[in-house]
Amino acid sequence: MKLELIFIPSPGDGHLRPLVELAKLLVDGDGRLSITVVIIPSMQGIGTESSSSYISSLSTASTDHLRYNVLTMADISNSVDSKPDFESYLESYKPVVKATVAKVTDPSRPDSRRLAGFVVDMLYTTMIDVANEFGVPSYLFFPSNATFLGLQLHVQYLYDVKKYDVSELKDSKGTKLEVPSLTRSLPVKCFPSLMLSKERLRIVSQIRRFRETKGILINTFTELEPQAMKFFSSGDHSLPTVYTVGPVLNLKINSPKSGEDKQLDILKWLDKQPRKSIVFLCFGSMGGFREEQAKEIAIALERSGHRFVWSLRRAQPQGTMRPPGEFTNLDEVLPEGFLERTAEIGKIIGWAPQSAILANPAIGGFVSYCGWNSTLESLWFGVPIATWPLYAEQQFNAFEMVEELGLAVEIRNSFRPETELMTADEIERGIRCLMEHDCDVRHKVKEMSAKSHVALMDGGSSHTALIKFRQDVTKNIHKS
Repeated sequence: MKLELIFIPSPGDGHLRPLVELAKLLVDGDGRLSITVVIIPSMQGIGTESSSSYISSLSTASTDHLRYNVLTMADISNSVDSKPDFESYLESYKPVVKATVAKVTDPSRPDSRRLAGFVVDMLYTTMIDVANEFGVPSYLFFPSNATFLGLQLHVQYLYDVKKYDVSELKDSKGTKLEVPSLTRSLPVKCFPSLMLSKERLRIVSQIRRFRETKGILINTFTELEPQAMKFFSSGDHSLPTVYTVGPVLNLKINSPKSGEDKQLDILKWLDKQPRKSIVFLCFGSMGGFREEQAKEIAIALERSGHRFVWSLRRAQPQGTMRPPGEFTNLDEVLPEGFLERTAEIGKIIGWAPQSAILANPAIGGFVSYCGWNSTLESLWFGVPIATWPLYAEQQFNAFEMVEELGLAVEIRNSFRPETELMTADEIERGIRCLMEHDCDVRHKVKEMSAKSHVALMDGGSSHTALIKFRQDVTKNIHKS
């Protein structure tokens, strides 16, 4: 029997790319399965240049077993307010998604397949309703880590069962919360800020829907997060089946093209540098800094004496959703003479081909914002991290990597870029600790890197989980 899965990702870089890679893994391993990825555009209608070009490339990359259907704003132009909220925006796409799925699975088509279910992004749980209309199971794709999923489920449990709202902890100093997916108490300062804000009620409502699915696909591997996996195997029958299928990475997409001269020059320069001698600073597709912060980083780099590659971009004004811009004149931003003094040992770039740089043997450490995809990349290539979280769940990720797992060193595990300034002294200390060649963290990262590769091999934990997911998809469609 030939089966069809519908994937509905969030268009954000950290959500869309791993879900596409997961789709490739699934169809490559089973000729009876095909997948249609239905891409809803960003609500703001904006994105990074790399994400826009990536989505455009998918439009022409369809195969017999893996198709991409990129929706547009025009598809809902007559049915949405000029300034909709997130829920209303997604609601307006439900009829479009339903029509798209009906067309793909039309039994009169010669290539028709039986609809087996929906895989929806953690932010798009409202699309579970469309799966229900078709009478098929839904599954959740969780692009972050298992420990964070455990935190979310625990927060929802506290709110619904214990009648306790964690936002009450917002203004308490030094308070910690016991979380079943952690062995250590979680400081409130490392909580994702949205979970302590007025947005928490929407988030709790979203988390409730996680429990409606037949399974949750997590971009992690069992060996990385033992306490979280212990929590998920605890026998709580209200939890869906958890499949650890990571690390699901797109390691080719960031390689520079022939016209991107500066990126190519930096990769060539890296090839000439001593092994493990370079500290790489990169802060993701939405990570930018004010001029004052850029100067503190520059001072720290120069004082540390280490060679460096620094992805530096300008933060947008507070409250805007656009990706960071470029500094037009670095001489006006950085300390006087910095560029001349560091010309032989350092390179500054705007957008960086992150995976290509991390893969280079010259990279000895990664000052990172702790996005989960970046964290998995650094582990894959065996590069230790110094934590500098900026937004979303990155503070939690930083805490997990440093305190829970011992796989990173800390610059800070809690940081609010809009109101705080990281000093040169703090940054320098973090860089020096990161670049120590005999530190325990470096040895642990090397061991975990090997485990991440084994997880995806035949018989590895993630490879086995993928096989189980395919089997369960077939089993669940017979039950529905």
